[in-house]
Amino acid sequence: MTAPQVTERTLPSTAAGPSGEPLADDELATGFVRGDEACLAAAYHRWGALVHTLASRGLGDAREAEDVTQTVFLAAWRGRSGYRPERGPLSAWLVGITRRKIADALSARTRRADLVAAVGARLSVAADDRHARPDAVLDRVVLTHELARLPAPQRHVLTLAFYADLTQNQIAELTGWPLGTVKSHARRGLHRLSRRVRDEGPRAPVVE
Repeated sequence: MTAPQVTERTLPSTAAGPSGEPLADDELATGFVRGDEACLAAAYHRWGALVHTLASRGLGDAREAEDVTQTVFLAAWRGRSGYRPERGPLSAWLVGITRRKIADALSARTRRADLVAAVGARLSVAADDRHARPDAVLDRVVLTHELARLPAPQRHVLTLAFYADLTQNQIAELTGWPLGTVKSHARRGLHRLSRRVRDEGPRAPVVE
């Protein structure tokens, strides 16, 4: 079953027992694991605020916390077969996923900052910098050329990260590649680019 989009507007009616009363936590968990979308809705309504609060505190960014909340419930839904009731309640399992997603978001934030520091400073030239070196524009052209020499997957990831300002999680969603693959392309591409600039010096593009 394809994971549904978890939003307030698109959730189905929350699950309820025969008497119309809300399901108990263990009944909700059973339905969730079984793939009942109404139980996904109930879990979101019951624990969404908790997940969002944890994400907000961990990230200090409301918009990013919303993204993490969405990611947590989608990850839980897709991986629901891995939930084991005997190890703890569904709410505790969701909290565990939340902590991992917060850590992922913080790591992605750090990697993005490193990427911008390592590549962005060399590729971008402030338009209003009157004291910029005369060859600053040439440096940008040369380094853009070096970026173009990278293997296509590495170039694609670095271009999305720098020019589109996307996180590695967002790049994975956009490209459909596993997050580990995106991380690998970014790391290898940045390493190659930095090594070429450091060891070889920037090579001027050949104009034919």
